[in-house]
Amino acid sequence: MSFSIKNRGGKDNPLLQYVLDHSMREHPVLKNLRLRTMEDPDNAMMVACEQSQFMANLAKLIKAKKAIEIGVYTGYNTLSIALALPDDGVMVACDISEDYANIGKTFWKEAEVEQKIDLRIQPAVATLDELLDAGQAETFDFVFIDADKVSYDAYYEKSLQLLRKGGIIAIDNVLWGGKVLSPSPDDAETVAIDKLNKKLNRDIRIILSMLTVADGLTLAIKL
Repeated sequence: MSFSIKNRGGKDNPLLQYVLDHSMREHPVLKNLRLRTMEDPDNAMMVACEQSQFMANLAKLIKAKKAIEIGVYTGYNTLSIALALPDDGVMVACDISEDYANIGKTFWKEAEVEQKIDLRIQPAVATLDELLDAGQAETFDFVFIDADKVSYDAYYEKSLQLLRKGGIIAIDNVLWGGKVLSPSPDDAETVAIDKLNKKLNRDIRIILSMLTVADGLTLAIKL
């Protein structure tokens, strides 16, 4: 998952801090969940808050009603996207750790969006297959991929099947701390990310942009 200087306050980068000070509009409950997440020793896994806000704005822009998140952690981004969905919207949240997700549940309820969040604790590929088997292909508007990197390609392919034309897949950590510049053959995660980056650049099923937000964010729009 992304980590940006914001997760540590942004104080070491005055320009980034300026951006945050002049653009962040965190919902009060979202801010409280971020602060709670910062108490967790694994808080570097949290999606950068400026990135999360950007994706929520994208979801609003395309009038997303159905979304999928692959990799929940404490549910900060889950909450951010759920707040951007209409009252009858749904966020299918995929993770394998209920312990982390339980941290977010109280905040989801406090923000009055818990009814929008369909948390599924099992391997994400299994959830995506269940959605496809249930006839939900081409019905989702927005997908965020941010789980185990080796499985990124499988997540992408199944998400693309579930996505409607004009929908967006957002893929996190595509720069992977710069490791993608020279992937070590024995580094399976970096190799997987680099391989997917190259594949996306050639994929005629989408149009895309790779952004330098946080640890790199690719936006793939289905044609």
